[in-house]
Amino acid sequence: MTKDNLRSIAKAIVAKQKGVLAADESNPTIKKRFDTIKVASTEESRRRYREILFTTEGIERYIGGVILFDETLRQATRDGTPFADLLSSRGIVPGIKVDKGAKALALHPEEKITEGLDGLRERLVEYKQMGAKFAKWRAVIEISERDIPTAFGIRANAHALARYAALCQELDIVPIVEPEVLMDGAHDIERCEVVTSMVLEAVFTELDAHRVLFEGMLLKPNMVVPGMKCARQESVQRVAEATIRCLARYVPAAVPGIVFLSGGQSAEDATDHLNAINMMGPHPWQVSFSYGRALQAPVLAAWKGREDNLAAAQKMFFKRCMLNGLARDGKYARAMEASE
Repeated sequence: MTKDNLRSIAKAIVAKQKGVLAADESNPTIKKRFDTIKVASTEESRRRYREILFTTEGIERYIGGVILFDETLRQATRDGTPFADLLSSRGIVPGIKVDKGAKALALHPEEKITEGLDGLRERLVEYKQMGAKFAKWRAVIEISERDIPTAFGIRANAHALARYAALCQELDIVPIVEPEVLMDGAHDIERCEVVTSMVLEAVFTELDAHRVLFEGMLLKPNMVVPGMKCARQESVQRVAEATIRCLARYVPAAVPGIVFLSGGQSAEDATDHLNAINMMGPHPWQVSFSYGRALQAPVLAAWKGREDNLAAAQKMFFKRCMLNGLARDGKYARAMEASE
């Protein structure tokens, strides 16, 4: 492990105004996205769509890193340039999703555990040779009315996240640690804050026990929001206050950056919340984004799988990157959504 290299990569990903594009959708997930625009999900259509994103002019001003899926890391542009090389040439750090998805936790069937630790060291070696400089692992924490999550379920996922992070740093790969408390359900914002606090406390306890260098990692948490089925939704300011209160208590200042997931929020809400959080700064960490749907949903709607819509799709993608870059500085306003 080279500490200076890990620190340098982590800081580059969350440099001023920059965040992360999560383009690591699995094939079943991107099929669902393509179904909404009536485009067949084939290896070529997936490659072409990612190429449209990665070749958009000017995005390097706002995108510091891109999380790729295994298939995507192995793909290239039409002229044969591997995607990892294309991104690197633009000053964007290529990364890779390495977990194998969430499955039922044995003897705790209402909870999930993320799999993929078996053979991870060898896969990381291969991914590094292909150009990946950071990785991502997602843990899923559900909230229900029946004492879910349990302390054991939280601890099991925190332990897996820490093992993954340690393996990454052993190979000079920056780990993005993603413990996601899901927005599904009817829980209120207070319940989300309690559970998110428990999760973050457990995660950093395990990371420390595994000797993970906090300065050489990034955290990808959920924002503290009520469940989508909750009758009482909260103001942007209340979400920002609850989120920062939670993070300030449990995330060490040594962590260089927090890159929020959008977690099912609309593109506009995710940007609004990020902006409000940064308006409450300065914070001890860079507070940024690692958005998938919140950056891409408007792009897919503009593209519709048609080459004659390429310019419109790239224009929309640049706009969403720019708006989130402004939110990194607390300079975004909802009125900007209507601007050209």
